[in-house]
Amino acid sequence: MNAQFDLDFGDPEHGGIFFVTSEDLDPLGDAAGMQGLRVCRVSLADYTDRELLFDRLTMALRLPAEFGRNWDALADSVRDLSWLKSPGYTLLFDQAQDMRDANEEDFDTLLDILEEAVDYWQDAESPFFVFFALPESAFDDTDA
Repeated sequence: MNAQFDLDFGDPEHGGIFFVTSEDLDPLGDAAGMQGLRVCRVSLADYTDRELLFDRLTMALRLPAEFGRNWDALADSVRDLSWLKSPGYTLLFDQAQDMRDANEEDFDTLLDILEEAVDYWQDAESPFFVFFALPESAFDDTDA
């Protein structure tokens, strides 16, 4: 693992959004799964638009058929996740730089939605972790 983490995946207070390298995603997903968290992986490779993002999130999160395919619906969905029946959740976003390069506004909106979800799940005392894989060269650019 390239990054060193001291995370207790069972502790909601440790939840948050983290930037890692692609090599970190599998070990982090394995560690979260061993703690009983639901692990969902979303590829942001070749990001073109929100429709592609919503397609991939629908598959990875098994979003309900009535998912509205817009930012508000996504915000509501990631604060519910009741259909996934788990004591906690870990979202792994691979190749996040593709989305960030293609549409930084969409990337920032997704981060905002997930930051609100982290707060929600911490208040609900349920672990919620989000990992974005970026190339090492991008780490100096992140401000979250």
